[in-house]
Amino acid sequence: MTKFTSGPKINRRTLLKGSLAAGSALAMPAIISKAALASSGEINILMWSDYLPETFLKSFTDATGIKVNYTGIGSNEELINKLKASKGRGFDIVSPTNNRALQWKALELLQPFDMTKVAIDAVNPAMGKIGSTDWGFTTDETYWLPHIWGTEGLAWRTDLFKPDGTFPSYGDVWADANAGKTMGRAHSMMLGAGLYMETIGELEPGAMWAAYGSEEAMRPIWDKVTAWCTARKGNIKLLWNDADTQKNGLLNEGVIVGQTWDGPPLALKSAGDPVMYRAPKEGAMAWVDGMALPSGAANIEQVYEFIKYAFMPDLAGEAIDHHGYNSPVLGADKYAGEAYAKNFADAYPEDALAKLNPWPSEPQWYADIRTEYANRFESASS
Repeated sequence: MTKFTSGPKINRRTLLKGSLAAGSALAMPAIISKAALASSGEINILMWSDYLPETFLKSFTDATGIKVNYTGIGSNEELINKLKASKGRGFDIVSPTNNRALQWKALELLQPFDMTKVAIDAVNPAMGKIGSTDWGFTTDETYWLPHIWGTEGLAWRTDLFKPDGTFPSYGDVWADANAGKTMGRAHSMMLGAGLYMETIGELEPGAMWAAYGSEEAMRPIWDKVTAWCTARKGNIKLLWNDADTQKNGLLNEGVIVGQTWDGPPLALKSAGDPVMYRAPKEGAMAWVDGMALPSGAANIEQVYEFIKYAFMPDLAGEAIDHHGYNSPVLGADKYAGEAYAKNFADAYPEDALAKLNPWPSEPQWYADIRTEYANRFESASS
């Protein structure tokens, strides 16, 4: 039987390289361009629903006079569909995830940034480089800037569930012992199930990452995963597709353990609720959400004022302290407070950062087939 190699790994050194050295020296004053103040005075942002706290928006508007019209989204598919429907018009900033570059390149709904107006040295070099490599659709141009990074792992109610050891497992979401008290997002919890299946000998090690190679490689692997998940679908209490549903599941819907993003449960934890988030033993799935410029953006100067503001360490730190995710802005963690530092340490103890699984670049054929399998799972009887 063919042996697969595991997916690419990142550790804290590659993910956060340079942040300690740069410190907070890159904080910059809010110097507002005359062009921005002289134009429409507003900006239309299509971004993940919990990324822009009210405190950040108020601070930006108070300093610049620019009104923010903020439309929240819950998935990359929602973001893509809205831009396709509007033919790239109606929004000035959108927030695609780093691994969706191949899909966006084919759509031709974005325009490159003027990098002379972007302080790219203000962000983690490894993450900043993504915009000129994976998202460098044309020579020497950048179509994406890093904004928020985080992971998908396991969240649980500390008063109702205890993992077996330091780390939980993706398998906990599917376990009979937790039947009717778990949650996840269909397509990613199926990926998590596959990673768990690798550890118990039901799939070859590295199979889930090898599935990104071709349709021929993907289908037999996802056939097995879908059959395994469908047989255990009755154990799942809730399927989520946004941050609020994750929070509500843990607080009000009887969920004791679930596969979630890091931000929502950590926000609950910071608020004093009995909730914990941690990378599972199989490795959390890591992602970076960015900022991109739609082809029909109408308020270009306001976009660069917003980026300037988003890349200020003090404001980025205040934002991550609120929503629970992480910032690529160098020195932002120093402004995030003690709760953020403790949450980060709790989420990634021991070798958890070295075991992160960066989500591979996702071509459209993979996304389409994955949706096919996720729909098959969702429509199956429990």
